[in-house]
Amino acid sequence: MGKATDIQVTGVEVWFLPVHTRMPLKFGGETVTFVTCATSRVMVADAQGNTAEGWGQTPLSVTWVWPSTLGYEERHAAMKAMCVTVAEAWTTFDAEGHPLELGEDFVEGVLPGLLSLHNAEHGEKEPMPWLAALVCASVFDQAVHDAYGNLHGRDVYDTYDSEWMSRTLGDFLEPAAGADMDFSKLYPADFLAAQAPARLPAWHLVGGVDPLDESELTGDEPEDGHPVLLADWMRQDGLKCLKVKLRGNDAAWDYDRLVKVGGIATAEGADWLTADFNCMVTEPAYVNEILDRLRDDEPRLHGMLLYVEQPFPYDLEAERIDAHGVSARKPLFLDESAHDWKHVRLGRELGWSGVALKTCKTQSGALLSACWAKAHGMTLMVQDLTNPMLAQVPHCRLAAHVGTIMGVETNSMQFYPEASAPEAVVHPGLFRRREGCVDLGSLDGAGFGYRVEEIKRKLSAAECTFQR
Repeated sequence: MGKATDIQVTGVEVWFLPVHTRMPLKFGGETVTFVTCATSRVMVADAQGNTAEGWGQTPLSVTWVWPSTLGYEERHAAMKAMCVTVAEAWTTFDAEGHPLELGEDFVEGVLPGLLSLHNAEHGEKEPMPWLAALVCASVFDQAVHDAYGNLHGRDVYDTYDSEWMSRTLGDFLEPAAGADMDFSKLYPADFLAAQAPARLPAWHLVGGVDPLDESELTGDEPEDGHPVLLADWMRQDGLKCLKVKLRGNDAAWDYDRLVKVGGIATAEGADWLTADFNCMVTEPAYVNEILDRLRDDEPRLHGMLLYVEQPFPYDLEAERIDAHGVSARKPLFLDESAHDWKHVRLGRELGWSGVALKTCKTQSGALLSACWAKAHGMTLMVQDLTNPMLAQVPHCRLAAHVGTIMGVETNSMQFYPEASAPEAVVHPGLFRRREGCVDLGSLDGAGFGYRVEEIKRKLSAAECTFQR
């Protein structure tokens, strides 16, 4: 039985906004200097004929979602094409409902077929991974949530309960085997913060090719008024939390990098570190030996290491690595492998203890994964995709509402600060880290609180438009 507040998508517009990094950013075996931000405006209507629009945005982070020997542009073009395919599919998707219900039904019932069709037509060299398809879908899923809140004049985070949803979590989630958990009377609101904080500790990304001190400068660094060296970033932004990108296939380099970053961190008064191995590790012993050596030789840095992020390969089902030994040493967080709550469930069985959520895997899916994880005692983090512009808003709002182990990772101001200049006028605390935090206090009003009408961003004609 539906509700009078239910919506249906009636139209979609798509833009692709190019962004160039001021500093290279290393992901696994590749280095990024350019990214495209897919942007969508989605129109919705309810049964009474009331209409509204909503916005979604996410970087198409090709190297993160699709590690491959294929050329960057081949993968990039494929993801842009998939965005267009997904946009059109939303305007032929006949379902009506709450945005979480619509979003999950679309991902479960429509997206697999779109991906299969895409790969049948274009995947002769290499099929597009599911994670890449999820990222393409997320830009529209976000916009549907935003539009729903706008239609009803409500913060969308006030709508994840029985007043607005026809289905409970029991219609989407199953508990772990043997768990005493009944989702049939629960809603996402039961796992969200009653009062979300307006300020969040900000995690700074120490990229794999970032210069740490003057000895690592090459002379090619930008002179644009923004810091380059780690200590300068820490002093300017008051940073207390550093995420360290590692190689995952060079233990000596990884250990030395952690120690060098840790030395700068302690000298500048940081509190926390994390280690991100970017899915490059194939044996738990690799991580265990680094953690044990750090414990024995650098106990202070070992104590500062809050958690370890995604050492092992993306495909959790194919690469069922027993991770209990790692999580016994430090909290171990799924990231790339956490496509949905089912993968989170499998990760828990394999020994992972936490989940790093991302809105680029859809707002709907992130909320369901958060609920499943919290119901089973797993801790949460919200990790960045170097989100600029509007993409920063749902990202930070998710972190504020789900309750993370410590703040939110946010690094677009490191790699392309000028990309968000129009948004930063309206939301200055969201695009500049002060006293080690980002400030969400400017987010206000319906939907995600973007305040789009105040943001003076000029968009050219949409790349494509679809109407029901």
